[in-house]
Amino acid sequence: MADVASRLSSEWRTWLAENVVRGVATRRLVDALVDAGLAEANALDEVEAVRRGLPVAEALRRVASHEDILALLDSRVALERQSGWTRRLDRRGDLTPRQVVEQYYLPHRPVVLEGFMRDWPLMREWTPARLAERYGDVAVEVMAGREARADHDVEPDACRQVLPFGAFLRRLEQGGPTNDLYLTARNFALEREELRGLLEHVRYPEGLLRATDRVGAVKLWVGPAGTLTQLHHDLGSVLFGQVHGRKRFRLIPSFQLHHVYSHLEVWSQVDAEHPDLARFPAYREVEVLETVVGPGDMLLIPAGWWHWVHALEVSVSVTFQEFDVPEGNTWWKLG
Repeated sequence: MADVASRLSSEWRTWLAENVVRGVATRRLVDALVDAGLAEANALDEVEAVRRGLPVAEALRRVASHEDILALLDSRVALERQSGWTRRLDRRGDLTPRQVVEQYYLPHRPVVLEGFMRDWPLMREWTPARLAERYGDVAVEVMAGREARADHDVEPDACRQVLPFGAFLRRLEQGGPTNDLYLTARNFALEREELRGLLEHVRYPEGLLRATDRVGAVKLWVGPAGTLTQLHHDLGSVLFGQVHGRKRFRLIPSFQLHHVYSHLEVWSQVDAEHPDLARFPAYREVEVLETVVGPGDMLLIPAGWWHWVHALEVSVSVTFQEFDVPEGNTWWKLG
């Protein structure tokens, strides 16, 4: 945001109101205003004036009814910090499906399963070269023109484009790093009759994944180096598999929801690659786990865990949400 003058602009007042309601400490708010050019005495006056204003006072009154929930989240954050596990992301190459469920899925903890898919047929059949050879003439829908639209993640319909799978794959290999072109779960490639044969190459480890014909149960992602998915969470747990290339992940625990500036249901306002801590001061409290997932690896992302994803190379990925547990995947039901 621009520097402030002797009095706050409407943009700064909106920022201040949001962060007062979020419970950001007065000292941090004053420091941010001072850094932007306001005298300290004036900054303190502005914070107090916004706090006393009718809209914010009413919002604070409503938030007060949820203070027990926020206090519970803070307690969870404090306990996890004491345990130390939120400062590391486990990478395991020795787990059985049952151990994945008992040690990570049910405790609501992420884990990288190194080489978990190494013996699956999709590791040789879903490479870009093999896909182009077998399915190059199949028309697929992709998301194109993403770089021209800052809202492409939340308003994807304007980016939908149909082209031959082979032409799309050639553009990935020849075009260099870009976030402009991406075949995502929203394109439902595996629901096309011509591509259903790809599902023959998938395996469903008993006790971890459940085979199903449900639409969207298995999702395909194909894109160039440079594809970027901004910070968001899923409503159910996800088992993410990397078939070709590598992707970098940043993850934030679900119980740090109140520090992530959630909006539009599942998206964060924060750029996790370059967080603006002046604009989003509560984000200073989050603990970010970072990892790279390579070919054959899987990453368990528990429901509600925030994640940011960046492709380091031409990438083919697959995701699952049908877990082989008695009650099935547990879903976060937003109001």
